[in-house]
Amino acid sequence: QVQLVESGGGLVLPGGSLRLSCAGSGRTFSIITMGWFRQAPGKEREFVAVSFGSGSTYYGDSVQGRFTISRDNAKNTVYLQMNSLKPEDTAVYYCAATRVISSTFMKRPSSYEYWGQGTQVTVSS
Repeated sequence: QVQLVESGGGLVLPGGSLRLSCAGSGRTFSIITMGWFRQAPGKEREFVAVSFGSGSTYYGDSVQGRFTISRDNAKNTVYLQMNSLKPEDTAVYYCAATRVISSTFMKRPSSYEYWGQGTQVTVSS
């Protein structure tokens, strides 16, 4: 089994920055793909970013150019640097991980086997 624990959420002013972290433990050798999703109240879970084992990264349209995903494989940790935050970025952010998946399915929450508990990000003045 794999456990994922997120940290780094909080309250930030519009235009500000936050960095989320997600540390994996357990059977981490099975983790190849790591990503971030978010879910605002009353909305579906939304794809934010993904980091493949190959080093490729992809982003959701709404965060492209503002967010950056990175990972430290030695620490089994993935990060999400969020800049130029907007009120509409307010959501619970979830870390997700799985084995190898095709980029065709990267935006589907059902493609990921393991999930963290989520961390709240609130962007407000």
